[in-house]
Amino acid sequence: MTEQDRITAIQAVVDRVTSWQDGATEGTVEDELRRGVEEVGVEISDDEIRRLADVIQDRHGAVSAAEVLSAG
Repeated sequence: MTEQDRITAIQAVVDRVTSWQDGATEGTVEDELRRGVEEVGVEISDDEIRRLADVIQDRHGAVSAAEVLSAG
């Protein structure tokens, strides 16, 4: 899997979680991100999961996985 394929798969998970997680606890967002990346077969670190969850919780809107993960 190329890095672009990885980011595309992660973005699909982020979009899905973001679309229905408004108001959910951070733990729930992290759990759903973990489930989603497992379903699509992408490896992602605990730190990357936490960063994505933090941004999803803070923005309550569109989140760019590529931007969040490149900022780490």
